[in-house]
Amino acid sequence: MTASTPLPLVAPGASAGCCAPPGDPLVGSDAAQALARSFKALADPTRVQLLALVAASQGAEACVCDLTAPVGLSQPTVSHHLKILVEAGLLRREQRSRWAYYSLVPDAVATLARSLTDVARTDA
Repeated sequence: MTASTPLPLVAPGASAGCCAPPGDPLVGSDAAQALARSFKALADPTRVQLLALVAASQGAEACVCDLTAPVGLSQPTVSHHLKILVEAGLLRREQRSRWAYYSLVPDAVATLARSLTDVARTDA
């Protein structure tokens, strides 16, 4: 049997105090909940496509009837995905007669992007 060499508790060349104690969280609890809801909504490829379709539509607004063919899904399925995007605060829904129209919530996507870049900057 060979004697095992214990692993160092500190990386070579580093001092014992190399790790800073945890400070204030970069994202508060409420903000983290909202961000997680938005990112969870965007975790589905169909919802990413739908958000992009609405954003690319004239006036950043689209009728649900115009969103079914591009994603190849039925109207009830597309409506379900759109509902999740509305609940996540990324889209708004407006009922006009028989059809529902969806539009981007101003700055919602930009806010998500900013939240990621802000965290990345503080980590650097």
